[in-house]
Amino acid sequence: MSDSQSLDRSQPGHIIIMERALMGLAVLVLLITLYYHATDHDTFKYWFAAEDGPAEWATFAFLVLGLVLLLRKAARLKARRGMGAAALMGFYAFLFFFAAGEEISWGQRIFGWEAGEFFTERSERAETNIHNMNIGGYNLNKVIFGSTLSAVLLLYLVVLPILYPRWALITRLADRMVVPVPALRQGALALIASLVMWYVIDLPRNWEVYELVFALVASAIFLRPQNPETFR
Repeated sequence: MSDSQSLDRSQPGHIIIMERALMGLAVLVLLITLYYHATDHDTFKYWFAAEDGPAEWATFAFLVLGLVLLLRKAARLKARRGMGAAALMGFYAFLFFFAAGEEISWGQRIFGWEAGEFFTERSERAETNIHNMNIGGYNLNKVIFGSTLSAVLLLYLVVLPILYPRWALITRLADRMVVPVPALRQGALALIASLVMWYVIDLPRNWEVYELVFALVASAIFLRPQNPETFR
């Protein structure tokens, strides 16, 4: 029996269906983006990927879904492996809480408040978020949340799934750190999406779509990781 067949039998049917649906949605988002790339740049820029547009709100929704899934895992880990493991998972959940808040500027445009002086003086958009801040001539979105974060995410999404079952040290470290390890199919989709967004799509605000694909793939990973036994 293959590892994928064993994993399928070890997980409830509704989890498998939900994970496949999330992966399918990620593929659909890429196909929609390719369609706009070939036919209608303006609709993509001013509607699909616009500020407060469908892509941004969908990203927020699936980041929240990832947050909820991680919090559920934290509650289960507390009962099974104690506070240390639960705290680590809680930290991962906090990262998704932070990302979701940043995505909507912590509700600034929803509730209509003005950004405080701290953000107004440092933000390129006068928004209540960190990723648009400019400090010392460096745009944090490009320096930290751009190339650096992309490299870390690709190591997690592409390299870790390959090394986890083959290198005992990586296996032990990932399980000790209660890291939900991506399955190979999830890492492959993340790699394909990255190549498409970097080398095929040339659209304004195309990174809004990249963030949405990441949120979908991340939720799929948290539902059905390569190492589900770590969280049972």
